[in-house]
Amino acid sequence: MTQEHQALKTEQYLNPAEITAHLEGVEYIVMAAPAVRDTAKAPIHFTLFLNTADNLPADIQQAVLDKFADQYGFRNIADLFSQPDRVAFAVTTQETPMPLHLFKPEDKMRLPSTVMFVMDFEADSDNFPEVKEKQLTGWTYAYETE
Repeated sequence: MTQEHQALKTEQYLNPAEITAHLEGVEYIVMAAPAVRDTAKAPIHFTLFLNTADNLPADIQQAVLDKFADQYGFRNIADLFSQPDRVAFAVTTQETPMPLHLFKPEDKMRLPSTVMFVMDFEADSDNFPEVKEKQLTGWTYAYETE
């Protein structure tokens, strides 16, 4: 039995000024979605959006990934993409705008976006049952603490 789910309807995209205001105080965003590639090596497609445009050195990238793996229970991490890249924010029916990693050149040209450090990979985790069992996509924002 296949489970069908309704795609989130994008009502609009934040413009550059709205993106800047929206990201004020945001440390990072974690997004989890069902892995849908035929060659997926794990059941969940994760994207970490770090609120920096800096290109982090490899050892810092590994430390960041290890921190998130410990915090969110990531295991069997595969096919890691890790670099600054364009990110748009879609307004949907959800409470917070949905981050979208823009990898197609035409989307980078067409959609208002900003540069964030993106870590995109497949992994498994027992902390995301709604993704594995119900095939839902979700995201959470973490804010800087003073």
